Amino acid sequence: MNTPFIRNHQLNVIKKQAEFLQKTLRTVADRKVLETVRYSAAAAILDAFPVLTEEQKGRLGQISGFETAYEFQRYLGALESELEPFPSITAKQIQKLFPKNKKLKLPELSSIDFRFVTYLGWSDIATNRLFIVYPFNGQFVGIEGRITPTHKKGYCLFCNRHQELAFFSVETKAAYASADNISRYGHYVCLDNEACNHSITHTEALEKFILTARK
Repeated sequence: MNTPFIRNHQLNVIKKQAEFLQKTLRTVADRKVLETVRYSAAAAILDAFPVLTEEQKGRLGQISGFETAYEFQRYLGALESELEPFPSITAKQIQKLFPKNKKLKLPELSSIDFRFVTYLGWSDIATNRLFIVYPFNGQFVGIEGRITPTHKKGYCLFCNRHQELAFFSVETKAAYASADNISRYGHYVCLDNEACNHSITHTEALEKFILTARK
């Protein structure tokens, strides 16, 4: 059995390139153009992984030789079996990440397919709060803040997807600051966290937001 080596956001890169390549195959007849697109698709996929074995490179690079929808479907289905899921987490662990919130609304962990999760996010509609849990340097990090729907579409900071947005605002405080010295840090993110997880293709913006919000 192969060792899982693909994270959710990397699978999203592969899906995006597979979709683009299939569309090109349906609409372009020029063989030179097709070969260029095949090469660029395979290169974009490999670039999404900082480290790969030669065997893994070979499996991922197979996409450049596909012709039919069935081949692409079978390829993506096989790669799903090599997904490295979001690290196992319990309700008690989540509660410890938000010690000040005594009435914390927890997500339904049993209903989540953690293979397709880059960050664990859920909202408490009653309090207009958004909670995010993310594994960073071997430990879980949790942030919470106010979520305000904009009722407009735009590009999400985390997944760069054009979708309905909300403004996520987190209170921040410098070390050793007084209780009154509190500022806010915020950005526009997807209102639908699950859809965001299905679209995110990199973690840099997400990690930068989390690190800034925790300062």
